[in-house]
This record gives sequence, C-alpha cells and structure tokens, in this order.
Amino acid sequence: MKKDLSVIILSYNTKDLTLQCISQLQNALLKGSLKAELIIVDNNSQDGSQEALKKIAIVPDIKVICNPSNYGYGKANNKGLAIAEGRYILYLNSDVLISEQLIFDSLIREMDRHPFTGALTVRVQLPSGEIDPASHRGFPTVWRSFCYYSGLEKLTVHFPILNKICGGYHLKYLSINTKHEIDSPTGAFFLVRRDILDVLNGFDEHFFMYGEDIDLAFRIKRLGYAIIYNPIYIVLHLKNQSGIKRKNDIVLQKKTRYYFYESMEIFYKKHYQNIYPRLISALVYAVINRKKNSL
Repeated sequence: MKKDLSVIILSYNTKDLTLQCISQLQNALLKGSLKAELIIVDNNSQDGSQEALKKIAIVPDIKVICNPSNYGYGKANNKGLAIAEGRYILYLNSDVLISEQLIFDSLIREMDRHPFTGALTVRVQLPSGEIDPASHRGFPTVWRSFCYYSGLEKLTVHFPILNKICGGYHLKYLSINTKHEIDSPTGAFFLVRRDILDVLNGFDEHFFMYGEDIDLAFRIKRLGYAIIYNPIYIVLHLKNQSGIKRKNDIVLQKKTRYYFYESMEIFYKKHYQNIYPRLISALVYAVINRKKNSL
C-alpha cells in the first residue's frame, strides 16, 4: 500500500544519535494517522551503527540500507529514495531531534492544500536556541556570497534597507517568526513532493557532501514550485556530529572542508557560470581554489 510519508535518515558514525532520532520520530508519527515508513541509510559507519540498525529493521515500516562504503550524502539518500513508497519524502539528518509538538499530519495537509508548494521546512533550531542559518537561505549568487564572506551581511543586519541589499544569503530581512517563501532549506529537514523528486532524479550525485540541498532547491524552484519556511514547528539540530566541526578529528575536518569548497565550485559551474562574465567566473574559481589549496 502506498504511504503518505517516507522519512529518509542518513547515518554515518552517529549510532546513539541515530537511534535517538528514530525513537523521537516514531513517537511523533504515532500521534497522527499518516501511513509512514522510515528508511535509514548507513554510509559504512564504523561505530556499530549497522549492527544496531539491523536489529530494528525487523520492525514494520522500517527499512535499513547498509552501504559497503561511504557513498556521500546525495548518492546515499538516492538509494533510500529508490525504495521509498511515500507521496512525500522527508530528508532528515540523524542529528535532528523531533519535538513532541511537531504534527506531521498538519504538514502533509498543508502541502496537499497548496499543490504549488514543492517543498517545506520548519524552524531548525540549534542547541543555543538560535535558528540554524543553513535552514533559511537565499541562493548563493556572487553578490550574496560576497556580502556574507566579507561581513556586510552581519554589519547591515540592523539597517533594514541596507540589509535587504546585503543580507540576501541568509534572508536576514525576513522575519524568522512568520511563514514565508525561501530559496533553500537545509537537508537536515527537507520535506519534498515525491513526484517532483522523480522528475529531478533526486539529489545530484556530483556533490559528495554539502551543496546538495541548495542544488535540489534551485532545481525545484526552477520548475516553478515554492519552498516554504514554517516556523510553527521546531526541530533541534545538534549539527556537525559527523562533519566539518567534529572534535578531535583533524583529518576528517580537512576532508569535509575540501568537500565544502568543492561543492561551491560544482554549484557555480552548474548554475551560474553561463550567467556571469568570464572575469567574474575566473575570480570566483580563483577564490575557491585558494581556499581548497590552503587546507
């Protein structure tokens, strides 16, 4: 029987967090009437994750995929998408904890009522209580990226007119307390219509880590769909548990920073290179390469 919702969780060396994420997600889903399934995709974790996940795979509506190597973010999620039965797909990070007040039935009803809403996210909150800036973004044009990395976005935050000009990357001029359209959420909580994902073939697997969510959002909006930020519901994102800021693992930090800058290059080449003058593109690539080579 077709499901209303398939939740795809990518796991990589976050065993305890993954199990906690699954437990809280199940509690939230039990409050509603949705026909839902969980699909956990493990990227060859070495912390006992695969063994633990295989034990819960016997539970109805939980599917587990254990990859023989680290496939990266996009390819691994696409493996989950290939076996998903839901009308809607929720991409959920293993380090995201669902609060008791989140009602999935309400989110699905909202999407059903608005057929031109292609994707939706909620308030993704950090342990500090602040919003995860990656969950409320504009697309990284050259100007927006310059304003962000130069500090202009932060400097103009208290000057509404200037901030509308300089605060476009994190949409600083929009209230995070009201529902509105954004360019891109984070892949930590990214609810998407399945039929759109079928048209787009899911994530672009050229991105190994970072950038896949922005690229997917870009392609969704290019089809003419809206992406909605709804702060009525809140999830907690512990963030960076297996990536760029993981403590005591310098090699992993360098590797993930490399992927971060590589994703910038891939995104720019794919979506912006033919829009900007060659000189601008040359400068963008020079900055990215300098960052990559300084690692």
